[in-house]
Amino acid sequence: MSASKVALKRLQKEYKAHQADPPPFVWAKPNEANILEWHYIFRGPPDTPFAGGEYWGTITFPKEYPFAPPALRMMTPSGRFESNKSICTSMSEYHPGSWNVAWSVDTILVGLLSFMLSDEITTGAVKSTDAERCTLASKSHAWNITQPKFKSMFPDYATPAMKDLPNMSGAAPKPAGLQGEGKVPGRS
Repeated sequence: MSASKVALKRLQKEYKAHQADPPPFVWAKPNEANILEWHYIFRGPPDTPFAGGEYWGTITFPKEYPFAPPALRMMTPSGRFESNKSICTSMSEYHPGSWNVAWSVDTILVGLLSFMLSDEITTGAVKSTDAERCTLASKSHAWNITQPKFKSMFPDYATPAMKDLPNMSGAAPKPAGLQGEGKVPGRS
């Protein structure tokens, strides 16, 4: 599937904006062979059960983007989401009626990180204790660097020692409300 001209232009613009000013604890980039397939890394914010963790996932945009929502997945075992399963939020393919064309890659990722910090159960979510999430956080980087796609998408992060993302400061998003809608602190 190839991107429409509108999707291509929009995603190129969003990638440039993301590189210039990524949200705290988030890094993302498109697959060079398919701009509709993006990969992201979350770093677990301090004072959460995910602290010290590194979480890799994908956003798959439809060719109609920004007029239709993407599919969201987390690959890294997290204790919050099933690995490699679609995640239901108001910003995902599960709720096209609530999709807002003004939402961007960064809006989606901050919303997903916010949703990760909540405990709501939905399609693609799992129940775990904070202790289980902390254990998975401590093993997350080691798991990621065994994954060929992670290594090809993020060679700078596929090293024995985990590296900081470009923006490791600032406030983490607040845990999401009912549909996983987070906001970047200090941004509208």
